[in-house]
Amino acid sequence: MSMPKPERVYSVDEYLARERAAPERHTYLDGQIYAMAGESLNHGIITVNLVVALGTQLRGKPCQALTKDSKIRSGPTPMLGRSTRGLFSYPDVIVVCGEPEFHDAHQDVILNPTAIVEVLSPSTEAFDRGDKFTRYQAWNPTLLDYVLVSQREPRIEHFHRHTRRRWEYDLHDALDMSVVLPSIDCTLKLADVYERVVFPEEEE
Repeated sequence: MSMPKPERVYSVDEYLARERAAPERHTYLDGQIYAMAGESLNHGIITVNLVVALGTQLRGKPCQALTKDSKIRSGPTPMLGRSTRGLFSYPDVIVVCGEPEFHDAHQDVILNPTAIVEVLSPSTEAFDRGDKFTRYQAWNPTLLDYVLVSQREPRIEHFHRHTRRRWEYDLHDALDMSVVLPSIDCTLKLADVYERVVFPEEEE
């Protein structure tokens, strides 16, 4: 996500109307619209590996994995035509358990994620760790597992919610390690997540 100073402030309704007609994806943050940058090769490989790993384990269960083309809302219910507060974002992987809850009749903005996985990029890492996660915690009470995946080294950070305000943090930084996601009863093996990935130091 690039962060130039926007030319104007958009309401949530204006953003959604523009976004639904746009060929590219954009993040919305408190009235400002930001274009999302293209992904690196490693980012794409890791995202596909995550979707395959989670999708396979979720077969036959009441949870489903959705790709990065699915939006979630992290903010208050907008007032028709006027509201500018809130975050609309495209996580790399979303898992929803039970029936999805939607922002409106278009059914393209999800309100009840159970788990979110973000593959970190240099341009978005600070946001993924900071304001975005803060808003997920405040406005998505169904979110129980938040996972940050590095694309530069085998490193996965896992945040698991125990209560509204208490989260547990675990770091996994070796290819023989695994990340257990209790809310969806899934396990991510780092060897699977990073299959076919060539890290920068290996290229050098």
